[in-house]
Amino acid sequence: MVIRVLVVDDDFMVARIHSGYVARVPGFTVVDAVHTGRAAVAAVAEHRPDLVLLDIYLPDMSGLDVLMTLRGVSHPVDVLVITAARDVATVRAAMRGGAVNYLIKPFTAGTLTERLGQYADTRRQLAAIGSEVRQDEVDRFFGAARGGPPPLPKGLSATTCGLVADALRETGTDVSAAEAAVLTGLSRVSARRYLEYLCAAGQAELRPRYGTAGRPEHRYRWTG
Repeated sequence: MVIRVLVVDDDFMVARIHSGYVARVPGFTVVDAVHTGRAAVAAVAEHRPDLVLLDIYLPDMSGLDVLMTLRGVSHPVDVLVITAARDVATVRAAMRGGAVNYLIKPFTAGTLTERLGQYADTRRQLAAIGSEVRQDEVDRFFGAARGGPPPLPKGLSATTCGLVADALRETGTDVSAAEAAVLTGLSRVSARRYLEYLCAAGQAELRPRYGTAGRPEHRYRWTG
């Protein structure tokens, strides 16, 4: 079953980028991208998506108000909040509103892919169970929905991940993938994969550093 996604972001370019991220994930398709709260509510009624990627800072109304409005629509829809808002009050409001996850900008395509994968897995498992669930299954589903640590991708090890996490934490500042590779003895590609996983798990954050020309350098900082 293809999961239909509505992208909501006030920035046209960011909405396009996020739509591109989603479109590259197998099993997902973007039904529309809109840029205001009212347009988001209208698009949900028109397209009946399964999932909304919802920004908080919208020009006409708060994304939190959109979230609460969507709770009352006849067509049920899940919401994954994607925003630069990092204050506790906003996070709590999103949780109270029933958001299935919360991603802080900026993030990598890999981070979003991990969260979409968690969402798809939960949907598949719920569909396979039937009409009733056990408590341990409920605990697992709610842990995944609230952003519990995603499983390590194939090819990554818990021991090496701990090594990268320790190195990142002990630096006390942000590092690039190349710098993390030097600290841990890994290749730059391997170090980047572990750093992206730590971002997906909520233990690190991506901070782009903009230079005089070219693409920004991706830098990673431990958040715990």
